[in-house]
Amino acid sequence: MTKATKGFETLAVHAGQKADPVTGSRAVPIYQTTSYVFKDTGHAANLFALQEPGNIYTRMMNPTTDVLEQRVAALENGVGALATASGQAAEFLAIANLAGAGDNIVSANSLYGGTYNLFKATLSRFGIGASFVDPSDPENFRRAITPGTKALYAESSGNPKLDVIDFQAVADIAHAAGIPFVVDNTVPTPFLVLYI
Repeated sequence: MTKATKGFETLAVHAGQKADPVTGSRAVPIYQTTSYVFKDTGHAANLFALQEPGNIYTRMMNPTTDVLEQRVAALENGVGALATASGQAAEFLAIANLAGAGDNIVSANSLYGGTYNLFKATLSRFGIGASFVDPSDPENFRRAITPGTKALYAESSGNPKLDVIDFQAVADIAHAAGIPFVVDNTVPTPFLVLYI
C-alpha cells in the first residue's frame, strides 16, 4: 500500500516508521539518549556539515521525534514537519524563518496573550514589527499588508473569544500577496482542521 492509498487512521498509527528489523517490534521506541556515536571523524564532519542525514544531538534530532514529524507530515499531506518543545517555540521559529529586521507580520488581534507578547515585545527586539487587525473582516488583513510584510497570522480558534475567521478568504489574500498564511492550531484537534 502506498502513502496515497493509506487512510487517515492508518497513517496516524504507522506513518514514518517501519517495524524494528531485529525484534519485529511495531511500537515506536522512545529514545532517551542525548548524544550519538559517530563511525569516524569523517562521518561526524559530514553530519555536522549537513552533507549526510543522521543524528548528532537530541536537541536537534531524535529518532522518536523523527517518526512523529514524518507522521504529522503524512497526516497533513505535507513534505515535512518540525516538532518543537512548545507552541511558543514553534511560533518563534516560524516567524523568525520568514521575517528579519525591517520586516513585519500582520496578525489577527484575537490571540493568546503569550503570542501577543512574542509578536509585540520580543520580535520587535529583533526589528520585526507586527500589525494587529480585527479578523472578523478578512479585508483588514489586505489593508495592513505593506511591502515588508512577510506573513499573515491567525489562530484557528482565536483566544480568548474562540472566534473563527474566514480561513479561505485570508489564505487567498496571503497568496495574492505572495506571502504565507501561518495558523496556530492550539485548540482544535488536527482532525477538525483538516475538514474546516
